[in-house]
Amino acid sequence: MDNNQKTLGLMPLVMFSVGCTLASGVFALSGDFAYAGAYTLATLIGWGITFIGMIGLVGCFLRLTIVKPELTSGIYSYARAGFGEYIGFNSAWGYWLSAVLAYVTFSTGFLGSLSELFPFLGDGMNLASLAIGSAILWLLVMLLLHGVNTAVIINAIAVIFKIIPIVFLVVAAIMAGAFDWDTFTSNFTGEGSGMSILEQTKACIFTTVWVFIGIEGAVVISTRAKNTKLAGKASIISFIALFALYFIISFLSMGVADHDTLCSFTDNYTFSMAGVMEYIVGAWGAKLVNVTAVVSIGCALLTYVILCSDSAFGPANMRCFPKIFVKRNKRNQPTYSIIFSALLVEVFMIVATINSASYQNCYYLSTITIMIPYMLSAFYAFKLTCKGELTEGLSSAGKAFTWIAVILGSIYGIWMLYASSLSYILVCALMYLPGIVLYIIKRREEGGPLFPKTYDKVVFVVLCALFVLFFILLAVGNEFILSGF
Repeated sequence: MDNNQKTLGLMPLVMFSVGCTLASGVFALSGDFAYAGAYTLATLIGWGITFIGMIGLVGCFLRLTIVKPELTSGIYSYARAGFGEYIGFNSAWGYWLSAVLAYVTFSTGFLGSLSELFPFLGDGMNLASLAIGSAILWLLVMLLLHGVNTAVIINAIAVIFKIIPIVFLVVAAIMAGAFDWDTFTSNFTGEGSGMSILEQTKACIFTTVWVFIGIEGAVVISTRAKNTKLAGKASIISFIALFALYFIISFLSMGVADHDTLCSFTDNYTFSMAGVMEYIVGAWGAKLVNVTAVVSIGCALLTYVILCSDSAFGPANMRCFPKIFVKRNKRNQPTYSIIFSALLVEVFMIVATINSASYQNCYYLSTITIMIPYMLSAFYAFKLTCKGELTEGLSSAGKAFTWIAVILGSIYGIWMLYASSLSYILVCALMYLPGIVLYIIKRREEGGPLFPKTYDKVVFVVLCALFVLFFILLAVGNEFILSGF
C-alpha cells in the first residue's frame, strides 16, 4: 500500500474497531446471561475467560496481519493458507453464514422493537414481520446495486445512538442508587438451579462471543495505520474499552435486578436493557432504550447487507468461492455476491419465522458459525509460531507475548466449541455441509482433485456423519437435540 494511504492515527483506528463490534448485543446483554442459565458467579467467570481468550485472539489477528499482510480478504484466508482448500472454503463459508445470520438477528431485533408501536409485528418473527423484513432487505439490496454505499456514515450514527442509553444506564444505576449488593449476591452460585458452575459458565459462551464479533476489524484496518505499532495499540485499546463497557453493564444489571427478574426481561422485551432501565427510572427509560435500539440497529441493516456481500465477494477474489461472485455491474457493485447473500438471508428469515426462533436463537447460530473461522485463525497463528515465522525479528518480550497470545487464542478456540451445546454443534454441521455445492463448482472451475488432502476427506465425512446424526435425533424426537432450541 502507498504510504500516502497510511494515514489513520490511534483514535480513528480505535473508533473503527469499536464501531465494527458494538452492535445489538449490548442492548440484550443485561438479561441474556440469565436467559442462558448463568447466575452471578458463573457470569463473572465467563467474563474472565472471555477477557483472557479474546486477548489471545486479538494478539493472533494482530501478528498475522503484520507477518502475512497479503492475506487481507478476511480471517477465513488464514484457514486456507494454513490448512488447504476444503478447510479454507469451510472457514469462508462459515464466515459468510455468520454475517447472514447476524443480519437476520438484527432484523428480528429491529422489528421486535417496533412492536411497541406496531403490535401486529409481535416479537419480530411472525408473517407480518417476515413480509416487512423482506421488503426492507430487498430495498437495501436495490440501493446497494445502484451504488448507494454510505455505510461509514450510517455506522457512525448507529454508534452514537448506542452510546446514549449505555451512558444513561450507567449514570442512572449509580446516581439513583439502584445497584444493591444484596441483590448482586443473592443466589450467587445458582444453587437449586439444576446447573453446575461449569454448566452455567459454558452457557455464557454465545453471549460473550456474540458481543465481540467484529473485533477482527481492528487488525484488518491496521494496513491503513501510520505504523503497525500504532495499530497494535488501537487493537488492544478497543478490546479493553469494549470489554470494560460490557462488563460494567453486566455487573450493574446484576445488582439492579436478581437473576429471575433479569431472565423475565427477555420475555417482555426484545432487548433486556429496556427492562433494566424501567426498573431504575420507570417506563420512559424502557422507551429510551427501545427508540435508540430501533434507530441504531435500523441504521446497521445497510451496513450488514454490505458485510454479507463482502463476505462472499472477498473469498471469491481469493478463489475460495466460484468466479460468479466476483462479477460487478456497471456501477461497480458485486451483483451476484449481493443477490446471493440476500437470497440466503431470505431463506434463513423464512426458516426462523416457521420455527418461531427468538432473537437469542438467531444470534446463537450466528455465533456458532463464526467460532470455526476464529479457531482456525488461532491454530494457523500457532502453526506459524512453531515454525518461527510469527516471532522472527521480535525481541524476547515480543516473542513471549506472541507465544502467550497464540496459546491462549488456540485454547479459547477449543473452549468455544466445547462450551457450545452439542445440539448447536450439530446444527452448525447442518449449515456447513450444504456449502459442498459451491465448493464443487469452485473446484471444477480450477480443475484438480476435489479433496487435495486426506484430511479434507476426513473433514467431509465427519460433517456428513454429524449431518445424519442431527436428523436421526430429530426424527426420534430426542429431547437433547430439541433442548438447544
